[in-house]
Amino acid sequence: MAGATFKTNPISLRELLIDCQRGELQLPDFQRSWVWDEDRIKSLIASVSRAFPVGALMSLETGGGVNFKPRPVEGAPDSAKTVEPAVLLLDGQQRMTSLYQVTLRNQVVQTITPKNKKVKRWFYIDILKALDDQANREDAIIGVPEDKIIRSDFGREIVLDISTREHEFERLMFPLSMMFSWNDWQVDFINYSNGKGNFAERWPIITRFHDEVVKNFAGYQVPVITLDRNTSKEAVCTVFEKVNTGGKPLDAFELVTAMYAAEGFELRKDWYGGDGVKGRHQRLSETLAAAGRSAGILANVANTDLLHVISLFYTRDRRASADKEGKHGKELPQVTGNRQALLNLPLSAYVAYADRAEEGFKRAAKFLHELNFYKVEDLPYQSQIVPLAAILAENELALENMAVKEKLRQWFWNGVFGELYGSTVDTRIAKDFMEVPSWLKGGPAPATVSETIFRADRLKTMRMRLSAAYKGMHVLLMNEGALDFRSGQKFSDTVFFSDYVDIHHIFPKKWCEDRKIKPQVYDSIINKTPLSFRTNRIIGGDAPSIYVVALEKGKTAPEGIATDVLDLHFRSHLIDPTLLRADRFEDFMQERQRALLALIEKAMGKKVYTGSVEEEGESAEVEGDEAEAELTIAAE
Repeated sequence: MAGATFKTNPISLRELLIDCQRGELQLPDFQRSWVWDEDRIKSLIASVSRAFPVGALMSLETGGGVNFKPRPVEGAPDSAKTVEPAVLLLDGQQRMTSLYQVTLRNQVVQTITPKNKKVKRWFYIDILKALDDQANREDAIIGVPEDKIIRSDFGREIVLDISTREHEFERLMFPLSMMFSWNDWQVDFINYSNGKGNFAERWPIITRFHDEVVKNFAGYQVPVITLDRNTSKEAVCTVFEKVNTGGKPLDAFELVTAMYAAEGFELRKDWYGGDGVKGRHQRLSETLAAAGRSAGILANVANTDLLHVISLFYTRDRRASADKEGKHGKELPQVTGNRQALLNLPLSAYVAYADRAEEGFKRAAKFLHELNFYKVEDLPYQSQIVPLAAILAENELALENMAVKEKLRQWFWNGVFGELYGSTVDTRIAKDFMEVPSWLKGGPAPATVSETIFRADRLKTMRMRLSAAYKGMHVLLMNEGALDFRSGQKFSDTVFFSDYVDIHHIFPKKWCEDRKIKPQVYDSIINKTPLSFRTNRIIGGDAPSIYVVALEKGKTAPEGIATDVLDLHFRSHLIDPTLLRADRFEDFMQERQRALLALIEKAMGKKVYTGSVEEEGESAEVEGDEAEAELTIAAE
């Protein structure tokens, strides 16, 4: 029998990164480009800083029968391209490229924000936060713009300035780009502190930071599975396919299931059901399902979402108990539902809070239905259901009291149009869980409401169905009473599914393309609205002036629609009938953008931003020339 054609060795992180720099470690050329976003980079850095495992790498020795064209990791110097690599990285590109660019390359990193904006970032560790045992380590990892100055109030106020080494020292912000040059940074810090006369005060902090954080990077070992050069091409391709598209990784629910099993509790059965009894998953999935459909708006609620809500209850009550005992500051436990909190969730907490959490999700479904959310795919953020369920689990009156419900709606739409629940949302969920109920009772507005801004020019770039704000605009129009052009019906759940309602162009795509209008313009949410399948078929690719006549005449006389009635239908979509009937596309786009902005202002309970300060970064939704997008309202 042939022996194994692979070996597993721990290799120091620093050595691997240096190999990336030199070109000794490269990628097969068919690997996709590096695309990690800012939040995932922070999460990775946080894990390494705590010496937590970040997963094994898989590599292939070169020089054998498999001759993949190599390419250096993104950001490696040009000299790396001339090197014949010793090893190709099959699995782990995103992790190694992120760590290389952040720690060793010593150049600004191009990444993507949760709002899908391309930006450039330097990464720092807030030393004091990193040493706070009660703080979330990810919160200590800071991404700053290329000039190393964080601003607020549309650039008028400087929140953090670390643009010089002296400013870094003063604010105790350690640059990740110096992680493997600690001695150089340390010498500069000593000289600076001696000059300021605060060396004795600060040196113990720096020493502890070195021992608890920097040493973790210096000594970090990464397990590397290396396929030797005799591995067949078929085997390499099979392995590569499996490590990139293979089975679902072990999650918190599976680990908690194993822990509860030791105490005789079948968590999996409680969630999925068995022995003819429905589990929580099926009960939630069937909640408010439309006639003839097996699943409703909660179909994608995950088992970890339920655990998350339970953890919020459990950690909040633990914090309240500690507060009653006179504890304060760092002695008070955090309210959280992060992965570590789920793994620490005792069975007693699950038993105590699971039914309450399930009821919270069902109330969340009712709330979302009232907003005209009927289809899972239309939910802006699956993650926002978690705080919504937690809030409603203990506040049933929020669905009955008009004033309270209006506040809850305002919070929800601020989360949607502020695009706040895109990724790494554990901290925001916990804050909303604590702040929103207080606000509903008359307390201060939560940060999600008070700090959120919607920019007028965002409407021009809302073209992608995956965009939270795009989905929100679609549903908000239905909620505000939009009537189907043809039938005049409101979009109830019955009409929504029976008439196959979806979002469609108002000025048809074909009409726009025939007039050389670019997709960046006509695909904007400004030119779209919810319509039934049959109505969209009538519209086809014709000019509005043509399909309006078709709608008025109908196929037979009884189906015709009076002009004033049809105009009422158009206005319910915030469409000016006069502009539509005259095919005045540019005027239509400007007027409807104003109307949609007014609708967003109403939902968020605040004015949109129409100033001239542009948002940082370049839109990553669409590449190419967007000059014609200026047909819509300019931010002014």
